[in-house]
Amino acid sequence: MHESWKPFLESEFAKPYFVELSKFLHLAYETGKVFPAKPQVFRAFTTDLGQVKVVILGQDPYHTPGAAHGLAFSVPNSQPVPPSLVNIYKEIDSEYGQHANPTGNLAPWQSQGVLLLNNVLTVEAHKAGSHRGKGWEIFTEATVRYLNEQCNHLVFILWGRDARSKKPLIDTNKHLVLESAHPSPLSAHNGFFGNGHFRKANEFLKSHGLTEITW
Repeated sequence: MHESWKPFLESEFAKPYFVELSKFLHLAYETGKVFPAKPQVFRAFTTDLGQVKVVILGQDPYHTPGAAHGLAFSVPNSQPVPPSLVNIYKEIDSEYGQHANPTGNLAPWQSQGVLLLNNVLTVEAHKAGSHRGKGWEIFTEATVRYLNEQCNHLVFILWGRDARSKKPLIDTNKHLVLESAHPSPLSAHNGFFGNGHFRKANEFLKSHGLTEITW
């Protein structure tokens, strides 16, 4: 985790809800298969807080072996591009003609200041949503509040119901909020395709003198 997040994380880790979450996770990792691997759970927080420009909120990690590695929507280089990310790339292609990433690894986005944060940071193997309601939602809500307070001119990209529920936490006079349906094949045609989010995000960044993201 990046040093810039230390005050926030130390404060959250000490709270009763997180103490209970930690107990649950310890048992879950000891007795079953949980993704991502322990060292990657907080990988999103290796992004320097002072460099964050865009926040993309996901749901929970991929629940198949080898796919989740701590960044929302992202997979390691060795993994095939997941269906939701295929649709994300299709939308980028429609806005810019092509996308920059040759694989499904979104680390190049992270290095440009894109915080790729899931609403729930862990999952049991082959059981989507299995770690919901254990405390992660409280943690990610606190993270969004902290970003809202500490940063200026962020772009929050909210896809799907879970992400869009965070909109009331964001000061829209200070930040840009972009929301639509989730890029999953089950919902992408209900408003994700054609949302123009990647170009809109860059236009907002440029208007505030910030470097655009190479999507």
